[in-house]
Amino acid sequence: MIRTQIEYICNTYYDDVHNFLIYYTGTTEVEDIVQEVFLKIIKNIDQFEARSNPKTWIISIARHTAIDHLRKNKRNNLPETLLAFIISKEKTPEQRFIDDERLFELYQYTNLLKQSYRDVLILRGIRELSVQETAEVLGWSETKVKYTLHRAVSKIKRIYQMKENKGGLDFEKEYK
Repeated sequence: MIRTQIEYICNTYYDDVHNFLIYYTGTTEVEDIVQEVFLKIIKNIDQFEARSNPKTWIISIARHTAIDHLRKNKRNNLPETLLAFIISKEKTPEQRFIDDERLFELYQYTNLLKQSYRDVLILRGIRELSVQETAEVLGWSETKVKYTLHRAVSKIKRIYQMKENKGGLDFEKEYK
């Protein structure tokens, strides 16, 4: 029974964990972290109380594992490599280039935000978790998720406006 449950979890949630870790760590080389996440899941599967969606429990484990990994490696930025996973293959090269530039800019701005803002932007905006699921993953109230997302989006807009007003001149130094 446990073996089939573990196989089901691995088969069902592998892509979610893998993609989340790519977004969160900023690298496509996340296999070691993915393995660590699933080892933790296997080790703690009997502690899952099924009061929430298994996906939120699993993403929460992935998030904590990624945080531990990032602390060990002292990296805390959203990557520029994320762009490769978001661009649609159905667009013309010109459209992809424009999208690349816009997304690159967005991720540069996101890197300027504090960790809690980045977390909520990744989970709500990129991974498209619900407010409730995001709250469960982060251990926050739903109100805090909504408020933090609103603040993060407002900050991104202010950074963009500041950049536009400065004409692209080293606005990051002034913002920080």
